[in-house]
Amino acid sequence: QVHLEESGGGSVPPGGSLRLSCTAPGTAEGPYCMGWFRQVSGVEREGIVCTGRGGLDTHYADSVKGRFTISRDRNTVYLKMDRLKVDDTAMYYCAADYQCDGLRPADFHYWGQGTQVTVSS
Repeated sequence: QVHLEESGGGSVPPGGSLRLSCTAPGTAEGPYCMGWFRQVSGVEREGIVCTGRGGLDTHYADSVKGRFTISRDRNTVYLKMDRLKVDDTAMYYCAADYQCDGLRPADFHYWGQGTQVTVSS
């Protein structure tokens, strides 16, 4: 069983930035694949980015490409979000699995509790 802990959510105005963190405590390097999803109430969870160790198998959703950047340091993955838009408002979830097959929720077995990101003026 893999436990994931997220932090870094909050409220920012449009155009602002936030950085989310997700750690897999008790593991040296975390599962091979770690990534981020987001979900708005009543809407299917959206995969936005995932990455394997060493930056291999990194995949971004088109909706965030060029604005969001994922990075990784052993058992912690970061999501730097720039030029945030109102449409980026959602609960953001860290996810992990032992291979990076894509950005579908079914591709990931381990999930964090989520951290809220709100973009509003």
